[in-house]
Amino acid sequence: MFIPKPPFLSYRCRTLLTTFIGWLTLSGQSLASDVEHHHFSSPTLGYDYPYSVYLPDNYDTQATAPYPVIYMLHGSFGTDRDWVSRGNLQQVADRLIRAGHIPPAVFIMPGSRSWWVDGHNEPARSAFFNDLMPHVEATYHVGQERHLRGVAGLSAGGYGALNFALERPDLFAAVAALSPASYVPLPPRNSSAWRHPAFINDQGQFDRELWETLNYTAHLEEYRLRVIPRGTDEEGDLPPVPLYISAGRSDVYDAEFHARLLRQAMERIQPNEVRLDLYPGGHTWQVWRASLPAALNFLFQYVGQPNNVAAAEKSAEQAMPVEESPGEVSS
Repeated sequence: MFIPKPPFLSYRCRTLLTTFIGWLTLSGQSLASDVEHHHFSSPTLGYDYPYSVYLPDNYDTQATAPYPVIYMLHGSFGTDRDWVSRGNLQQVADRLIRAGHIPPAVFIMPGSRSWWVDGHNEPARSAFFNDLMPHVEATYHVGQERHLRGVAGLSAGGYGALNFALERPDLFAAVAALSPASYVPLPPRNSSAWRHPAFINDQGQFDRELWETLNYTAHLEEYRLRVIPRGTDEEGDLPPVPLYISAGRSDVYDAEFHARLLRQAMERIQPNEVRLDLYPGGHTWQVWRASLPAALNFLFQYVGQPNNVAAAEKSAEQAMPVEESPGEVSS
């Protein structure tokens, strides 16, 4: 008996069919959160300051308790939309909130032309603290206390997030630096820092002195004095800012080496409040997407916790990614 063969589908048709089926599946599980893109006039910059904002499902401006807020900094030559369009932040945050691993929170993703410093091209650091944060706290129902704020970033954004936390430990409960471009003593020659307008002086040269002045190593001593008790019966002015670090094992900028240096420096100050995760891969969005769940889980061990000392006692295992292949936790 003749049995007709099913019609042959070309590779292109199969691909289109698979994509369509995937779209139908996702449409039935549409994201309940919202991402908006805004800008406001920045007196410090003298022009509009762009930012994107993630608002959780059922965001309520009249809620009794304000929402925790995490500031997410993009990398060199990036934009405020990178964390959503390339980093899957909306999907990851939705999933972690639905699973109960993190609380409903607001994520602010600002845009900057600089490396989050007051550099040669714009006063990005001053604009962040003097303009962006007040604007966010006046516009959204977010906490205005230290324990309700966190800051994170990737590459140059990790450099900026780390500096912000060390300079202003009074403002942030925790910090996450993904492949931070916090190179010591200088950036590798293939780093974009050597050609970025933030570090190019009037002579068109890379400003080494500015780099050394702004890098995290310049902030460590003052930070240490603020968070370490001065005597057996005294307390530091502030609790330390717990630090999460991640890096790719084959990073072309040797981020793993510099991440280990950073961990060593910070462990001298806060030995129980530094975590380093290493992932297969380079200086890429693949690594940053893989490490984002662990970074957010780590941040929310402290953000939203009024007693950060008690939160610090939680085990590192609680910060492992959800539905992701975990990176190697460095010992």
